[in-house]
Amino acid sequence: MFTCKKQLLYKVPGVGPKLMQRIRDPQVLRDAERELGTVQRKGIRCIFYLDDDYPKRLRHYTQSPVILYCLGKPDLNPERSVAIVGTRKPTTYGKARCEQIVAELGPYAPVLISGLAYGVDITAHRAALANRLSTIGVLGSGFGYIYPRSHASVARQMLSQGGLLTECGYDIGPDRENFPARNRIVAGLADAIVVIESAKNGGSMITVEFADVFHKDIFAVPGRVGDSASAGCNHLIKTQRAHLVETGDDIAQLLRWTTSSPGQGVQRALFTDLSEQEQLLLTVIGTEGEAHIDQIAAEAKLQQSELASVLLSLEFRGIVRALPGKRYLVIS
Repeated sequence: MFTCKKQLLYKVPGVGPKLMQRIRDPQVLRDAERELGTVQRKGIRCIFYLDDDYPKRLRHYTQSPVILYCLGKPDLNPERSVAIVGTRKPTTYGKARCEQIVAELGPYAPVLISGLAYGVDITAHRAALANRLSTIGVLGSGFGYIYPRSHASVARQMLSQGGLLTECGYDIGPDRENFPARNRIVAGLADAIVVIESAKNGGSMITVEFADVFHKDIFAVPGRVGDSASAGCNHLIKTQRAHLVETGDDIAQLLRWTTSSPGQGVQRALFTDLSEQEQLLLTVIGTEGEAHIDQIAAEAKLQQSELASVLLSLEFRGIVRALPGKRYLVIS
């Protein structure tokens, strides 16, 4: 492609004059070669979206990164994952709630995801390390610029108990526009988003918006009426965009993490009038006993809109049941 004639490039959907110029720019290949050399020297894992180890929860979203850079050995496809986000200036109450919730999630062993930022993010990462939970920090910069620098020691600890993830090249700094993009990765990687203290227009609300688009479960810890630090959380609860949660056990119960019965084999012969897509979904759900909508989409390789339509049809016919936490169960 990099040496194709202009006439051929223009025939590729989405290629216009600006993109064509960039593709044919020899500096692009030189930059890519330099980046590849840096990745290899620094021991950074480069994950392409077609690779088997690309996060399944991200794979079926059109907004997902084409390439992810990874340090450490995080489980990018865990059985359970939860993101904790919130203000960069939490109150004593907010920090205490965050630490307690992470500790209470410990017995359920989810991978804890956040953005390594000041405040609630770093509190969540530290609490995960203290409770021996795997934790992933998603950066808004390249690995050459761990931001903020004061969190570099925590980031190093996370490499042996999870890891770091970014879509930014090694030398890309913590530019403002990178952080909303980072938030979509945080939302996409998690089964659920927990908001602990946020203003109505806080950065955490960007993560919530992506979580809505991605059909994730959203939880919010309530604060005092009139407290600006919790105005965003209280508004999410008031408008029924988020479940009110007070403890880690609340989160686990809403996500049905308290039940872990093995799946029964699906008797496909009983459903002879199903379409090929419906049969495929039954196989995916039945293998696991119950399955989250992200897992179903990833295994079935369906877009969310198409998946929702097929699941709804199966529900109406009494073949599957929707459970709390966006999980589905085959009714045998």
